[in-house]
Amino acid sequence: MYKRLLPGLIALLALGVPLLALAHGISEADQQRMLDGGYLMYVMLGATHMLTGYDHLLFLLGVVFFLTGFRDIARFVTVFTLGHSLTLIFATFFQITWNFYLVDAIIAISVIYKGFDNNGGFQKYFDMKSPNLLAAVFGFGLLHGFGLSTRLQQLPLGDDNVAILGRILSFNVGVEIGQILALCVMVGLLAFWRRRASFKRFSYAANLALVYAGALLLLMQLHGYQHDSAPDSFRFPALEHGHAHEDMNIEKSADPSRDKL
Repeated sequence: MYKRLLPGLIALLALGVPLLALAHGISEADQQRMLDGGYLMYVMLGATHMLTGYDHLLFLLGVVFFLTGFRDIARFVTVFTLGHSLTLIFATFFQITWNFYLVDAIIAISVIYKGFDNNGGFQKYFDMKSPNLLAAVFGFGLLHGFGLSTRLQQLPLGDDNVAILGRILSFNVGVEIGQILALCVMVGLLAFWRRRASFKRFSYAANLALVYAGALLLLMQLHGYQHDSAPDSFRFPALEHGHAHEDMNIEKSADPSRDKL
């Protein structure tokens, strides 16, 4: 049954993930609104960024997929929140950054990891217990926060350290608001689905879809990194384009005799 479902899942991901990845960036309109607005604008952008940060949301979905108790959900979400808040605040304030395509590529690997772990991959393929989940979630939280920081650092945050810290904290508050909203939807839908027989039948396929989604995101980010690091290898060189036109004598290729009927 899973083999019959996989082609459809892959097709949906292939169509949807490129569009979703575009929403993950910070638009020029948002940049201008942040420059013109106050701290509330940073809160709003932080929430929007999390709600459209599909790599973050996919990882969170994997974390809470099999969690049923409120205490467990709160424990893992708190650890994840602590991790990404630490790196978001400190990396942004001290301007510690890296190529955001590579950071997002590693975040995509975290999505693959969670889907693989949820399907018992470590037990099946490596004959070992899964690594400590709480520690893994905290570690990936640090990584996700660094990814958020690389995006935030693309914006001018000003020169006043107090104001900069205020903007960073406001953005982080927005991220937490967006995360809470997303988690409410995720946990609610999973609780509803868990009461049905289809959950056991399709939970493996759902987590396999997480692996494929993470793999597609990884390929997209690596492709973006190639464009970013070696743009001349991808764009059509204008000078060579001009030479090609000269070689083909394009301007003299028209036939004036055809201008009249």
